[in-house]
Amino acid sequence: MTNAYKHFFAGGALFLALCLALAAPAVADEVTDSVDSPQADSVDSPQVERRALEDELAKLEEQMAEQEKLIGEYQSQGKTLKGEISQLDARVKQLNLQIEAVTLSLKKLDGEIAETQRSINTTQNRISGHKDALAAALRELYVTDRSNLLAVLLQNTELSEFFGGVSDILRIQDGIRESLTKIVELRQELISQKEELSLEKEDVENLKAIRERSKSDVTYTKGTKQELLETTKSRESKYQELLAATRKTAAEIRSRIFRLIGGGELTFEAAYDLAKLAEGATGVRAALTLAILDRESLLGKNVGRCTYEAAMHPTRDLPVFLAILKMLGIEPASEVAKVSCANQHGSYGGAMGPAQFIPSTWAIYGGYVKSGAEWAYERGKDSVASVTGNSPSNPWNNSDAFSATALYIKDLYNSQSCVSYGNDYDHLLPKQTLQERCAAAKYYAGSRWWTYRFWYGDEVVKHADELQKDIAILKQG
Repeated sequence: MTNAYKHFFAGGALFLALCLALAAPAVADEVTDSVDSPQADSVDSPQVERRALEDELAKLEEQMAEQEKLIGEYQSQGKTLKGEISQLDARVKQLNLQIEAVTLSLKKLDGEIAETQRSINTTQNRISGHKDALAAALRELYVTDRSNLLAVLLQNTELSEFFGGVSDILRIQDGIRESLTKIVELRQELISQKEELSLEKEDVENLKAIRERSKSDVTYTKGTKQELLETTKSRESKYQELLAATRKTAAEIRSRIFRLIGGGELTFEAAYDLAKLAEGATGVRAALTLAILDRESLLGKNVGRCTYEAAMHPTRDLPVFLAILKMLGIEPASEVAKVSCANQHGSYGGAMGPAQFIPSTWAIYGGYVKSGAEWAYERGKDSVASVTGNSPSNPWNNSDAFSATALYIKDLYNSQSCVSYGNDYDHLLPKQTLQERCAAAKYYAGSRWWTYRFWYGDEVVKHADELQKDIAILKQG
C-alpha cells in the first residue's frame, strides 16, 4: 500500500476511533436506572387498558362538571346559609370525584412510563449493537492498514485482487461511517426518550401532590361546614352577620401582596394595573393573567435559582438566551441571569423572570429571529414592545412579563386544540371556561396540557373567577 493510502486510512481510523471514544461513554451512561417491565399478554393490551381508563376519566369529568354546575346554581341563588351548606356539600362530592379521577390518571401514567422505559431499553440495546459493529469494523480496518504495499501484492496473485482489497477497505470505511451515523441518531433518540420519561415522572409527582391536596381540601371543607353550623346555630340572621363581617374591602384588596411565580412581589393594585394594560392590548381578561402569574396557582412548583449552564436546554434555549442577555446588556454571570432549575429527573429548566418564560418561547413574543446559526433582535417583531413601549422588551421587567403572558395566553386560547376542546365539551361548561382551562394547562405543561386540563387548568380558571370578584370590588371602591 502506498504511503498516501496508509496515511489516509490511518488518519480516518484514528479520527473515527476518537469519535467513538467521545460518543460511546456518553451513550453508555444515558440510562443508569433502566428497569425491566413485564411484557403485556398481547401487543394491544396496554392500548386497550389505556382506552378503558380514558373512558372512565371522561365519565368522571362529566360528573365533576355536573357538580360544578350545581355549585354555580347554589351561588346564583344568593348568599344564604342553606345555599352555603349546599355548596359545601357539592364541593365535597366534587373533590371526592377528583381524587378518584386523579387515581385513574396516575394508573394511566404508570402504564405510559412503563412503555417509555421499554422503548428506552430497546434503543439502548440497538445502540450497543451498532457500537459492536463499529468496533469490529475498526479492528478490521486496523489490521488492513498495518499491511505494506509489498505484503499486499504478495498476498494477491493478480492485480485485480489487489484492487479488490482496496475496494474492501473502502467498503469497511462506508460501514464505519454508517454505523457512526446510526449511533449519533440513536443517541439523540435516547436523549429525547429520557426527556419524555422525565416529564412523565414529573407528571406523576404533580398528580400525587394534587391528590393529597384534594384529600386535605375535603377535610377542610367538611370542617368549614361544621364550623359554620356551630357558629350560626343554623340561624340565617347569624349567617348574614358573619357574612357582613368577613366581606372584603377595596382598601384590603389594594394593599394585599401579590406574589409572582418568578419570585417577585407587588401590591395587588399594582399587579392589576399591569394586567389591565395587557388586557387592553390582547383581550385576555386581567383576572386570568393574574391567576396564571400567581405563585399559588402553580402547584407549588419550585422555580429555583440556577445558572443557565446547569439548567438550560443547550440547543433549543441557550443560544437565544445569550442573545437576549447581550441585547439587554446583562452579564451572564449576574444574579439577574439566574433561571429555573431542572427537575430532579433531569428535565430542563431555564425559565426566566416573573412570568417564567423559557428563552425559545420569549423569542416568539420578544422579537428574536434566528439568522443562520445566530439569533438577532428585530424591533418590528417585538410584540411585547408594541404593548409596553419598552424596546427591547425584557423578560425580567414586570410590565413586559405581564404583557408577554397575556399575548401567550391569547395564542393558546385561540389554538386549534383549545378551540376544539371548547367545541367538544360545551354541553358541560361555557366555551370560554373550557378554552381558558385549556390555555392555562398549556401555559403550564405545553403539549402535555391534556393531563393538566382539569387539575391545573380548571383550578386557575376558578382562581381567576375569585380574582374577578376582587377586581369588581376595586372598581366599585
